[in-house]
Amino acid sequence: MTDTKIALFKGKGIRKTIYNNEWWFVINDIIEVLTDSLDPAQYFKRLKERDGELAKLTDKGGVQFVPPLMLELETAGGRQKMYCWNTEGIFRLIQSIPSPKAEPFKRWLAKVGYERVQEIEDPELGTKRTRMIYKLKGYPDDWVEKGCAVLLSGKN
Repeated sequence: MTDTKIALFKGKGIRKTIYNNEWWFVINDIIEVLTDSLDPAQYFKRLKERDGELAKLTDKGGVQFVPPLMLELETAGGRQKMYCWNTEGIFRLIQSIPSPKAEPFKRWLAKVGYERVQEIEDPELGTKRTRMIYKLKGYPDDWVEKGCAVLLSGKN
């Protein structure tokens, strides 16, 4: 049995649950929020017809890519099995949705991807990003610097 949580996006609920220690999101909720479709299941079916690669991933998965799963979640009508996808799958789904509401996600994904490629070329950029994240979370500067020094030295 899974524990259902609600994430809000622009005032609309997206159901999510922890399964195998990672978040899984209800596919229909994502589609409804990003497209305003009244029939998200039908929208998803048509989307897979237009995007053959998405269809392959949803049917079989791929190398290190998990296909959607039917997970039991709490609904207004009681517990029901619904198609859910992990974060990586949801990001791939969003890439296929031709909707203005999906564009901010697509731009964010492109930006994060670009930043990670830069960090591969210059690992110091990743260290700087890590420092900033911990500082924004409120960790003291001395703790952040000590932690980054340990990470850079390779000693845990």
